[in-house]
Amino acid sequence: MCYSAQIKADYQRFVRTFGALMDIAEFTRLFFERAEGISKAKIPKAMEDAFAQPRTDAELEIKTFIDRFNAAQITRLEQDLFRQRKRLADAERTLQTKVTKAATENQRIATDKIAWTLGKLEDITRTEPKPRDSRIFPGHYAPVVVIEDGRRVVKPMRYQCRIAGKPASYDVKYPGTYNARRDNLEGFWKPCFGYTHGVMLVDVFYENVSKAKFEGTLLETHDRDENVVLEFRPSNGELMHVACLWSRWTAPGQSDLLSFAAVTDEPPPEVAAAGHDRCIIPIKPENIDAWLNPDPRNLAAMYAILDDRDRPYYEHRLAA
Repeated sequence: MCYSAQIKADYQRFVRTFGALMDIAEFTRLFFERAEGISKAKIPKAMEDAFAQPRTDAELEIKTFIDRFNAAQITRLEQDLFRQRKRLADAERTLQTKVTKAATENQRIATDKIAWTLGKLEDITRTEPKPRDSRIFPGHYAPVVVIEDGRRVVKPMRYQCRIAGKPASYDVKYPGTYNARRDNLEGFWKPCFGYTHGVMLVDVFYENVSKAKFEGTLLETHDRDENVVLEFRPSNGELMHVACLWSRWTAPGQSDLLSFAAVTDEPPPEVAAAGHDRCIIPIKPENIDAWLNPDPRNLAAMYAILDDRDRPYYEHRLAA
């Protein structure tokens, strides 16, 4: 399963790479609803930074929504920072006269929260990009290329697919729906497979693996079944065009939800040797149009595209 990925979040990269149009209405709706508190959409900083230098009125409107949201976040974080600094000062004042469990715990918690809050404030205001700005986790938004009216279009979608017609509770009932297993494409994913396909651009992906499997040791030698996070990167340095399924979920009185899942399969030998049992599927550039224009009466052609995948060698290391 693709627990996390470092994506290309700049929609202009999609426009250049795919000759795609931007669905400006969907991007505007996403940022508007977040700014208004209608949604709690988790958007990577790199997606926001793509609008830092607006070139059109529509992009300027999006930047306005981003700035409004960030200003509200800064106010909230600064208020939290004030409270935690007071909490820390009170705890340290107590500890000067008497060491208590409560004061010691308040000191520890306040110190941790101050450091976290300062980091969040720095992230909001800094302009120099960092690799983590493009990293997504389940529940985060990412640009995805789809076909609409015969054209490639870039849409912002949540990385955890809620299939149209399913209850919103499926997000909790099936938390793993950010990945679509190949062996279940005609089962759980039947409403999407052969109908709504997409592509996501990925540089690097991350996986949780058992520390015992990674080290090649027995589970009994560890205090518990510990996990480590591994970073997998194609040795050829090329972008991966990851096969995805997506859906537009609607319900009365609620905003539409665009969401997607990455298609996964059995891992190549080097990923399996590192301790993981699934892997995303990067499709070949020449197969993108066929993948984005599926025929539900010819699913064999879609399986053939997944079989005829790019097969880079994935180098791995412990994630920073």
